[in-house]
Amino acid sequence: MKTVLLVDDEARMLDLLSIYLSPSYQCIKVNSGIEAISYIKNHYVDLILLDIMMPELDGWSTCRRIREFSDVPIIMLTARDETEDVVKGLQTGADDYVTKPFNEAELLARIEAVFRRVEGKNSEKLEFKGFLWDGAAHELFYEGQPIQVTPKEFSLIGLLLKNPNTVFSRAYLIEVVWGNSAFTEDRTVDSHIRNIRDKLRKVSFPVDVHLVTVWGVGYKWATG
Repeated sequence: MKTVLLVDDEARMLDLLSIYLSPSYQCIKVNSGIEAISYIKNHYVDLILLDIMMPELDGWSTCRRIREFSDVPIIMLTARDETEDVVKGLQTGADDYVTKPFNEAELLARIEAVFRRVEGKNSEKLEFKGFLWDGAAHELFYEGQPIQVTPKEFSLIGLLLKNPNTVFSRAYLIEVVWGNSAFTEDRTVDSHIRNIRDKLRKVSFPVDVHLVTVWGVGYKWATG
């Protein structure tokens, strides 16, 4: 059974969501963005339902901070339905946006739709000269050796492998992998690429031949 993290400062809303979702999902309830971030760093969940209007750390800030280290699907759940609020939620990295009051059937349908998109996106396997990127299992191997990478590193490698010999700018990588260029700097991409190279060198993959810096532009996965 998939696990959904419910994040809302109102106990009644947490209880209501749990009643709706418990027949289909395991529900974990937390009442603040800070508690949600702490939980995500130490436990696996399949999806987050995240309220926006919370004290201390609002939903936008919570989403942004989670996106710094996790690609877990996030659905914003809030009474704010102005277009600019919807756009802001999506720009901070949310996968969908549901407004209160909500219909139980619609909420369940949106959750299922997000899972379908994520599973479809991550279902493929990519192989390259003994190097295996397994999207479904979220695992990376070289000649049978497992390589431990972060979610962002895994997404970066996948994007480059899917588009061999294509040069991607740092700005584009930020937009696709982090989801919001306004809160991520170019050097963040550089540090992730550096970490990837270090990890691949440790398993003797010729990463310097294939993960190439195109000076003044960005990065590409070279097949030659």
